[in-house]
Amino acid sequence: MAAPGRHVGHYIHKNSRFLLNNVEQLWWHRSFGWSPAVRQQTATIKKESTEAIVIPKKKTWSKEAVLEALSSTVNRDHTAYQYQFQDDPYLSPRTSAEFKLYSLSQESGRAAAKYFVDNNPKFFTKDFAEPHIPCLMPESVSLRLEDVSEEALKERISLRKVKAAVDMYDQLLQAGTAVSMETTHDLLDVISLYCDRDPVQEGGPETEDTEGSGEELGRRRGRVRRASDLLKSVWRENNNAERIFNLLPERDAQCYSALIRGMVKHGAYVKAFNTYTDMLNNRLTADVHIFNALISAAPELREKYNERWDLISELLNQMGEQKIQPNLLTFNSVLKALRRCGSLAKTHALQTLSEMRALGIAPSLASFDHVLGIFYKAATITQSQTDILQEVMSEVAGTSFTCQDPDDVLFFSNAMRVCLDTKDMEQGYKVHSLVGVGENWRLLGDSYQQSIYYGRFFNLLCMMEHIDVVLKWYRQLIPSLYYPNAQGMRDLLQALDTDGRLDLLPTIWKDVRSLGHYNKSDLVDELLALMAREKHSPEVQESFAACALDVKSVFEGDRGRPSLEWSTSSLSHITALLLRANRSQQAWEMLHLFKTKNRIPSDVLLEDFLSMCGSTGAPERAVELVQLSAAFCLPATPRLAQRALAEFDLTEEQRTILSELQSSWDPTE
Repeated sequence: MAAPGRHVGHYIHKNSRFLLNNVEQLWWHRSFGWSPAVRQQTATIKKESTEAIVIPKKKTWSKEAVLEALSSTVNRDHTAYQYQFQDDPYLSPRTSAEFKLYSLSQESGRAAAKYFVDNNPKFFTKDFAEPHIPCLMPESVSLRLEDVSEEALKERISLRKVKAAVDMYDQLLQAGTAVSMETTHDLLDVISLYCDRDPVQEGGPETEDTEGSGEELGRRRGRVRRASDLLKSVWRENNNAERIFNLLPERDAQCYSALIRGMVKHGAYVKAFNTYTDMLNNRLTADVHIFNALISAAPELREKYNERWDLISELLNQMGEQKIQPNLLTFNSVLKALRRCGSLAKTHALQTLSEMRALGIAPSLASFDHVLGIFYKAATITQSQTDILQEVMSEVAGTSFTCQDPDDVLFFSNAMRVCLDTKDMEQGYKVHSLVGVGENWRLLGDSYQQSIYYGRFFNLLCMMEHIDVVLKWYRQLIPSLYYPNAQGMRDLLQALDTDGRLDLLPTIWKDVRSLGHYNKSDLVDELLALMAREKHSPEVQESFAACALDVKSVFEGDRGRPSLEWSTSSLSHITALLLRANRSQQAWEMLHLFKTKNRIPSDVLLEDFLSMCGSTGAPERAVELVQLSAAFCLPATPRLAQRALAEFDLTEEQRTILSELQSSWDPTE
């Protein structure tokens, strides 16, 4: 009996896994009442049973893990204002002008608060934030070390006190104290970076030790700016950086690197190349940062396209001879310089991209932006340019980027410009979908760049899409992401006109008022012209009349707002809209405005007025209308008088007046 039992036990043990799997499958089909979570858990257990389970000793979470998890569960509210304005509902911008004002005010207040906190750290010693938020705590901006020492010099360098650092360095030299080469490198870096002047502290007073650039101011106009954006420094001859450099007994490549990069940054291109030549004569090897700076400055030294490329090629060859490995910024500098090399750029740009791939360097958004700038010219749109755009979008599709180059923030707005000029809606959607991948939205740039991007995208939608799709995007983008300018609203009006949805014009007018574009006369005239161009159903005409009266209040300057100047077209359109809605009294008041504002009504408008007088049975107004036409010396006066005599039941006095007006009219007078 023992042997058969042993065989049965061995059989059961051998086939237990098979029986268990079949039982689980059978139970799976019978478990229609289980929830999806339970079924998923069962499937997970089944999968993990065949794998080794490794239990970690400890799982380390970041301090922001809970906040990141909560943030991932929340989507953007299309009806809400931007997050930066949600702390104070009173300061929620409704117009683009208010957006600029509140953004600048918020930035100014933040900078002033930071300035006060940093300069009075004794009042802000407690840290209540968990996790710790370093930017809310005071930074050390005051000097603590007053003795003449290298440590005091390092403190001044770390605090970016350029002038104080130079004074301390001179005192060390006068005292015969040697300064280490590492500290000397840091000193040259900070002097060259800030062009031998103290940087403007956020919230602090501005200095006048700079030279402003009108071109730079014009280029940055309209965006949220800091004080440092409005100031442009110029590299001066024999400044402290050059003086300290010349005092050094020994100069290594890093000293030359700091000086050359500072010269290129602040416009001393010829001097930078001369310093590089001096470095080669001293048998020193340059680093990759020197070559990046020199390549970016190459177009400034040569006039002809081929000479520019020859200089760039020479620098690249010298990199190879000195066995300097290029990085991403090297290739981006080449591509950026090629944008100023004319027809030579296209061939060499593709070669540059191939070389990047061969070295295993992934292009950044700035790389693709330079490629689009090279291959796309607004004056000549060819199929090859569209193909390049498609290839670029195929290359970057679904990729989450991080900022590796300052020019990365220009890609999205420039790519959307290409889509707009080529009228390529498909690529426009691809560009916009790329913005939503990961945290690519952070690379849209500042508020000014974001406004340009969304403005171009909305313009493309209005040109290429059906009005229902346009309105869907309109509700998603405005006002949570985009405050359209007057041109954007005109694009929307044209889209409504193209698809025959003029019945929505009163709703759009409310948005025009709320967005602060009610004072744009050309936009208001276009809106009125679309409403008055043709007749519609009585319901639509009634809504148009109510909208026209609201527009009239804007011309009259209600609510303390500046009024618009009446034009003949605006008066005619509003009057015609009131006539079609049978608002005779209000239309008659508009007619008197023509005389008050020294404007002349059209013959068609007067004919419509006469028809309205006939439908309402108002012969006295018909006579007054003919008299008003005669006062304007209009050639339609005899025809209007003849119609009034034929169509109205007039008194003898009224007939006499009309007959005299008809007989006395002489167009030659």
